Order: sequence, then structure tokens, then C-alpha cells
Amino acid sequence: LKDQFDNLDKHTQWGIDFLEKYAKFVKERIEIEQNYAKQLRNLVKKYCPKRSSKDEEPRFTSCIAFFNILNELNDYAGQREVVAEEMGHRVYGELMRYSHDLKTERKMHLQEGRKAQQYLDMCWKQMDNSKKKFERECREAEKAQQSYERLDNDTNATKADVEKAKQQLNLRTHMADENKNEYAAQLQNFNGEQHKHYYIVIPQIYKQLQEMDERRTIKLSECYKGFADSERKVIPIISKCLEGMILAAKSVDEHRDSQLVIDCFKSGFEPPGDFPFEDYSQNIYRTISDGTISTPKQEGMRIDSKTTVGKAKGKLWLFGKKPKPQSPPLTPTSLYTSSTPNGSQYPIFSIEPVHYCMSDIKTGKPRIPSFRSLKRGYFCLQGPALEDFSHLPPEQRRKKLQQRIDELNRELQKETDQKDALIKMKDVYEKNPQMGDPGSLQPKLTETMSNMDRLRMEIHKNEAWLSEVEGKVAARSDRRHSSDINHLVTQGRESPEGSYTDDANQEVRGPPQQHAHPNEFDDEFEDDDPLPAIGHCKAIYPFDGHNEGTLAMKEGEILYIIEEDKGDGWTRARRHNGEEGYVPTSYIDVTLEKNSKGA
Repeated sequence: LKDQFDNLDKHTQWGIDFLEKYAKFVKERIEIEQNYAKQLRNLVKKYCPKRSSKDEEPRFTSCIAFFNILNELNDYAGQREVVAEEMGHRVYGELMRYSHDLKTERKMHLQEGRKAQQYLDMCWKQMDNSKKKFERECREAEKAQQSYERLDNDTNATKADVEKAKQQLNLRTHMADENKNEYAAQLQNFNGEQHKHYYIVIPQIYKQLQEMDERRTIKLSECYKGFADSERKVIPIISKCLEGMILAAKSVDEHRDSQLVIDCFKSGFEPPGDFPFEDYSQNIYRTISDGTISTPKQEGMRIDSKTTVGKAKGKLWLFGKKPKPQSPPLTPTSLYTSSTPNGSQYPIFSIEPVHYCMSDIKTGKPRIPSFRSLKRGYFCLQGPALEDFSHLPPEQRRKKLQQRIDELNRELQKETDQKDALIKMKDVYEKNPQMGDPGSLQPKLTETMSNMDRLRMEIHKNEAWLSEVEGKVAARSDRRHSSDINHLVTQGRESPEGSYTDDANQEVRGPPQQHAHPNEFDDEFEDDDPLPAIGHCKAIYPFDGHNEGTLAMKEGEILYIIEEDKGDGWTRARRHNGEEGYVPTSYIDVTLEKNSKGA
């Protein structure tokens, strides 16, 4: 039985060691999850755009899809952190607490068992001592009896010796009887304690150890289940992250990306027209047939052959391979006159500006170094940026002016809203003077009115420039129609149009192009204003919001979105009562307005 007690001691110690071994396994798994989430967040941060400038915001659907995938991956990393936190709180922490309690309980039970065994050993020693004493007294009594019998049978022994031996025999017999009674009592006591020890005390201690070991086994089972539940709880959110990645992949539109490239590079210029055929053999044939020298042509109609041939060779193919010509300086368009068969005069534009544009386009870099050049548009002429964008091609100038007008309109709307708010606040102060001084709002109101007047003047000025561009485009379209008719009459002697100069009044714009979507590049000049609502969301899961700056929400609650997720896994929201704070992006279903940023 004592050996079995030692075996149970070893078994319970092994159970606690196994429990701590599993706790160590969970701790290492938590570290793996935390490192995995940290590496995923670093990866997302590495490839996310810096958002330092609006010109660098992604426009292509492939780029937007990639950044959406990065956002979903960031949410996925957040769920890995949730798994690690759940395992640490529900599994590892519980195991460590239970292991400490288990050690204390096991120590107590083993001490009780050892005490019971020590008490039984003490009873056995007392019984054994009484037994040995009884045995010794019995031997002494036997010796006294033998001595008495010998003296009693001895005729030479005196009566006094016989009486003394008899008294010694009676004394030893009496002591033997007392030791016998004591031994019997000790034996009976030991037998009772032994029965109690083996049938009551030890079984009870073993039962307690058994229950303790069974509870340990149950706790392990619960921890196994909690370990799996920590992973299973985030599976729906992880599935949504993966579905978001799939939707981002499906949102890639190659035709829209191609159209963005076209819109970024579209200049509004027309290709150069056909070069006229100049028949230098007319004078020879006329001299041979008439025998006289014909009157030379007017100098205004004559085009220098060297200039014409040289330029024709240098500009025949827009994308062909040719030696780099020396670009002539950009000069105002020079006019030549030519006579039609009916004697009317019409202008012919020189090809110098066309040559300049073609050579500048051909000497540009043939490939796109980065997405930044696509977002900023094609800058075909290097020069200082003018306020009216007259340094840009017609189509790019029209788009830039339209974008600036839209931006100014948005600023004007903000100033108007601010003016209305100040007027309302002033009325409230006038009705309730204790709330504030109405005169303190007058400087701000005056400043707002001044800003509104300034913005209206800016809008009027840019609208005038836009009307000028659109008018020139329309005029050029009519002129192109007439030139197509005259081209058949004059056998293609007219030079191609479409040149432009640094002077906005001398520009000849290209034909009206297909208008791009007005909201396609509005975000390039949009100010980041976190105050107005840009959408709404519905809480998928409850959030307690104990930390500072967070907003608690209930499942199914509807909130306004005032700031999108910047890649850190948090979205800024606002309740109907005006309370604002951050909520986890993975806990809400976001719906952005179509006309808001990032919709």
C-alpha cells in the first residue's frame, strides 16, 4: 500500500507536468500568432501608399484592388491578434492558474496521506513496544518460577529463601499480567487504527487524488476545446476578409485602366495633315511647249524646297525611328496665302509648331517610370506652370480648369455652411446673451464673407478661361470642317493646324474631345475634411469600447462614417447624438456614399 501511495504521488506529479507542458505549447503558439500578425502588418505598411500627396493616390483599378487586398490583409492580421489574445486569456492564463491550484491541492492531499501513515506507524511502534515488554516480563516470570521451584525442592534451602523466591515469583507474575493487559490494549488499538487507516483514511485520500486528477483531465479537455474555439470564432471574419480579396480581384477593369491612360495622355492636338505635292516640272514642260519662260509664282505661295523637304523627312512618322532633329524655337504661327481657282485668298498655317510638338513628343521617354507620371498627366511642354494652365495641351487644360472650378465650388460651399452656422449662432447669442457675445462672431463672419467673395471671383475667372478653351475648340472644329472642304480644292496645299504658343491668345486648340467623367479626377484637389459623414455602417459584432478614443456599439447599431480606415484596422464613426470615436473596421459593415471620397 505504501508503494501504491508513492505511485500515485508520481502519477499526480506527471499529470501536473503534462499540464504545464501543454501550457508551454499554447504560449509558443501565441507567440507564433503574434509574430505572424506583426509581420503581416509590417508587410501591409511596407506596400501601402504613403498618402503624402493627392497626386499619388491610386487611380487604376488594378492598383485600387491591390490596396483593397492590403486592407483586407491588415484586417486578417488583426484577427490573428484576436486569436492570440483569446488563447492567452482563455487557455494559457487559465492553465497557469489551474496548475498553481492543482499543485497546492496535491501537496495538501499528500501531506494528509503521509500524516495518516505516520500515525499508523506510531501505533504500530507502541503496540510492538508493549508486546516486547510483555514478552520480557513473561520470561522473567518463568525464571522466577523456576528459581522458586528449585529452592522449594532443595532441602538445604532455608525457609526465608523460599519465601523470597515465592514473593519474586508473585511479583513477576503480576507484572507479566499487567504487561499482558497493556499489550492486549495496544494491539486492539493498533488493529482499530490500521482498519481505519486502510478502509477509511487512505481510501478517502486516494479518492481526493482521483478527483483532482479527473478535474485536471477535464480542464485539459476544456482547454483543447477553447484552443479550437479561439480559432473558430474568427473564421467568419477571416472569410469576409478573403471574400473582400476576391471582390477586389473581380473589380479589376482593364478597359477602365486603359481609358485612364488615354485620358492622362490625351493632349487635344490633331495629327499632322497630308503634305502637298509640289510639281517643279511645270516650268520645264511649259518652256518646252510654249518656248517662253513662264511668270514666276508669287513669293507668298512659294515654299522653300529645302525647308519643306527637310521638315517632311523629319516629321513624316510620329513613332518612327529617325535621328533627333534640332527643335526650332517656338514662334507664333506664321501665315502664308494661297490663291484658289476662283481667285480667293485663304490662310495657310506653317508647320513649324507641329514640328516642335512632334519632336518634343518623340524625344520624350518612351516608357512610364512609375504610376506617379500617369496620375499627374502628360506634360508635353516643359515650362513654368501658369495660373490659367495655358502651358498645357487643350484637353489637359480643360480638365485642369474644370477640376479647379469644382474644388473652388466645394470650398465656397464650405464657407457658405460656415456663414450659415455663424449667423445661427449669432441669433442664439442675441436671444440668450448669457451664452455669449454676438459681437465676438462679427470678425469671423466678416472674414467668411470676404473668403466667399474671393472664391466667387476665382470661380468666375476660371469659368472665363474654361469658356475660352471650349470656344476655341468649337471654332477649331468649324475651321477643320471648312479646311477639309478646301483640301479637295487646293490639292492638299494647306499646312496642318493645331499648334500652340506660350501666349494664350495665339493658341489654336484641337478638336473637341470626348469629355471625361467629371468626378474621375476630383479627388486630386479634394481636401481631407473628417467632419462630414461620408457613409454609414452597421455593427456586425458588439464592441465595448473601454479604451480612450474608442466608441462602444451594439450589434445591429447604425453609425455614420466620418473617416475611413487608414490601414490600421480602425474606422472613425459617429452616433446620431454626435458622439464620435474609433471602432474596429472588421466589426462593421461599411457603406460609403457614391459622391464621397473613396467610394
